[in-house]
Amino acid sequence: MYTEKVMDHFQNPRNVGEIKDADGVGEVGNVKCGDIMRIYLKVTDNVIKDVKFRTFGCGAAIATSSVITEMAVGKTIEEALELTNKQVADELGGLPPVKMHCSNLAADALKTAIEDYKENNK
Repeated sequence: MYTEKVMDHFQNPRNVGEIKDADGVGEVGNVKCGDIMRIYLKVTDNVIKDVKFRTFGCGAAIATSSVITEMAVGKTIEEALELTNKQVADELGGLPPVKMHCSNLAADALKTAIEDYKENNK
């Protein structure tokens, strides 16, 4: 069963969309369930100023994508890299065990976008 917060983020996802001139983009997917997440970052002075996402997947995938964007905004790159899949799930009040992979995907998508940002700014 999903928590109220999971249902809220699924039904009213925050930060949906793309950033055309993104500083970093990360995409991850799970071949078993078919979920695909893409996260876009805008970074100023090492601080994540904007995050958008596009997700193809289930309600939990949309909710975890939404909540990680809220968790990442305003954090430094180093602080955002420390966000874990457990923190994503905890922020939502938990996920059913069969949906925990969605929190992994969200955390991995953010990390992949940050790595892209770092690669673009060497």
